[in-house]
Amino acid sequence: MGRGRKTVWRGRIIALLLLAATVGAGWAWWQAGKWTPAAAEFPAQGALIGEADGAVDFIALMATGAKFAYLEASRGGAGRDARFADHLAELEGGRMAHGAVHIYDPCVPAEEQAANFVTIVPRDPALLPPVIALDTLASTCGDPVIEASVESELTTFINQVETHAGQPVVLKLSPEFEAAYKVASRIERNLWLERDWVQPDYAGRPWALWTANSALRSDVAAGPIRWVVVQP
Repeated sequence: MGRGRKTVWRGRIIALLLLAATVGAGWAWWQAGKWTPAAAEFPAQGALIGEADGAVDFIALMATGAKFAYLEASRGGAGRDARFADHLAELEGGRMAHGAVHIYDPCVPAEEQAANFVTIVPRDPALLPPVIALDTLASTCGDPVIEASVESELTTFINQVETHAGQPVVLKLSPEFEAAYKVASRIERNLWLERDWVQPDYAGRPWALWTANSALRSDVAAGPIRWVVVQP
C-alpha cells in the first residue's frame, strides 16, 4: 500500500474514532439529562421551581413521580420571583406538598430580606419548611464589615423567618458558600446540598435534601428543571 493510501486510511480511522467519541459523549449527555435517583432508595423526590423555568405543568410534574415542589419566592431585600404567586396558587389545596425558597444576599441587611420574604410568603402551617439558598459570597459586596458579619446577619435572618413560618428553616448550601463560611458546623439546621449524579459530602455532615440533577429534561417545562430528593 502506498504512503498516500496509508495516510488516507489513517485519516478515515481517526475520523471514525472521533465520530464514535462524539456519539458516545452525546449519548452520555442525553442519559445524564434523564437521570434521577432510584425511587426505591429515595422515595420522596421533587423539584425546585423558579421563574427561569417558565410555565410549569404541575400535573405532568406529579406524573413524573414528584411528591413535592419548592418554589423560589424572594431574593435579597426586594427581589420577587415573577411566577411565585401563580405557582403557589396552582399548588394550594393539597395538590402537592410545597414550600418557599429565599435566595439570600449577604450584601443586604437581614431585616430587609426578612421583610421581603414575609411579605410575599404567607404564614401557612401547611407549607414545607422554608429554605434559605446560600450561594453569593460576602466578598462580592466589597465591604470588610459585611464580610466579618456574615454569620450574625444570617442568624438574624433565620430567626425572623422561623418566627414567621413557625418551623425551622433548611439551609441550601452551595459548595463555595460552605467552603467560605463553614455554616454547616456553626448553624444546626437541616441541609440541602447539591451535586449532579453523585451524593454530596462537602458539608461534613448528612444532608436532608439533595439537588441530584440540576438539568433534568422532561415534559414538565420548556427547559430543564432541578430535581431534588429527600434523605429517607
